[in-house]
Amino acid sequence: MNRFFSSKLFSVIYAVLLFCFSAYVLLDAFIIPRTYSAASTGSAQTLSASSASDAGSESSGSSSSSAATSSDTYYSDGNITITLVTTRQYDTAIYTADIVVSSPEYLQAAFANASYGRNITAATSSIAADNNAVLAINGDYYGGRSAGYVIRNGVLYRSDSAGDDQQDLAIYSDGSFEIISEGDISAQELLDKGARQVFSFGPGLISGGEITVDESSEVDRAMTSNPRTAIGEISPLHYVMVVADGRTSESTGLSLYQLAEYMQSLGVSTAYNLDGGGSSTMYFNGRVVNNPTTNGRTISERKVSDIVYIGA
Repeated sequence: MNRFFSSKLFSVIYAVLLFCFSAYVLLDAFIIPRTYSAASTGSAQTLSASSASDAGSESSGSSSSSAATSSDTYYSDGNITITLVTTRQYDTAIYTADIVVSSPEYLQAAFANASYGRNITAATSSIAADNNAVLAINGDYYGGRSAGYVIRNGVLYRSDSAGDDQQDLAIYSDGSFEIISEGDISAQELLDKGARQVFSFGPGLISGGEITVDESSEVDRAMTSNPRTAIGEISPLHYVMVVADGRTSESTGLSLYQLAEYMQSLGVSTAYNLDGGGSSTMYFNGRVVNNPTTNGRTISERKVSDIVYIGA
């Protein structure tokens, strides 16, 4: 009898310990914030979870002219000109920011809480306000994955590849865009080549002015029609940022092919798909201009790990 109860007690203790361990693993992966380093600008360097050093806070580039003109749909200060247009296509509200800058330094990226790490998140609008952004969209949500290149503002934070077929967007120091495959080039090589930003989500939508996805393309197991976020280059220092609403009765959302078609209609030479779904958010002149939603029932921002922005 004692042996029976001892065996039962052991089984219960083992089950409790297994449950606690499993819960911790899940919390560590998806909930518990872990800061690996403060965000940095400056010279290229590699930072990792084990060896990253505190590199200071992010800065937003050179100051723009103080004489700025702005409205709900327009901003200009002599160095940055942004025009916001809202259109309706594919039964979906699409928000397009046409951007012309005098220098590539005005196209920036920022981490939530100015920190690189796991499960460190904030609303797009909060990160944008912290960095004095005029315009911002959500980035690639690097913190939701353990692999995929991360280069921000000329600093290499993560060099682990997400796979040979992973398509990234590289933005170089001259402001030019390129879609690359992680199997073709290392993160360090991209840095040495002059990459200022590398986003690892994808896929690429347009390269050389031609659509590079087809009607069956999708991100993992996402639904065909989704809220979407994309960025594109039209010509040197001329960009577009696009966010589409979705998952609501007012806006169906876009497929990747529809997003690519729309980006092509804007005349982009290179376009890239960033994190979408509930993350898709556009911030302009101090407010969120689209209707971000995860489930179609509540209009609210999802917290994300990073943004792409235009800083004044």
